[in-house]
Amino acid sequence: MTLMNYTTIPTQEIVTKTIAALKARNIEGHSVSTGAEALAKVKELIPTGASVNNGSSTTLHQIGLVDYLKDSAANGWNNLHAASLTETDPEKKAAAKDAAHFADFYLGSVHALTEDGELVIASASGSQLPSIVHTAKNIIFVVSTMKIMPDIAAALDRVRTHVVPLEDARMKSVNMVGTALAKIVLFEMEPAFTGRKIHIIFVNEALGF
Repeated sequence: MTLMNYTTIPTQEIVTKTIAALKARNIEGHSVSTGAEALAKVKELIPTGASVNNGSSTTLHQIGLVDYLKDSAANGWNNLHAASLTETDPEKKAAAKDAAHFADFYLGSVHALTEDGELVIASASGSQLPSIVHTAKNIIFVVSTMKIMPDIAAALDRVRTHVVPLEDARMKSVNMVGTALAKIVLFEMEPAFTGRKIHIIFVNEALGF
């Protein structure tokens, strides 16, 4: 049995192959070299005045997007996630969380994907999944190329044996409960009739888990 290295940056040939496979699934891939370039691409894709929501993501933190989202004067976006966090009235907070699911753009990452263009997203609570699978008008995933796996078996193994243990340890290191694998979405394609645009910005450096 060959042991997978889940932090290896693949060749550009594999990245190009994966982007072509994604295109056939109605998902647009972009390739950049650094986290700074990824952040610039996100800024390019989201117009002024758009509403945004984001999931918890080490990758988004690492490229500086989470901090950038806090500065509405600089980005010109309506940060629905921030609004849901700052609201103190229980009923208004619940309404704000619901509204965030319908943002113009959902920002996040994926935990693994295959060279054939299948995306794997794992979750404990499932709170981010409605936005990803249906409600957000557009999706932007920022993804290290190290997450590209040869097939779905390797992608699922990456999630179970690499991502979840690392995220569990990270959460416990900051006095949180930890995490467990409860739900997995296998994102095969985006049907054209939905009108949604799904973007994956591939970064050719190690980011996230």
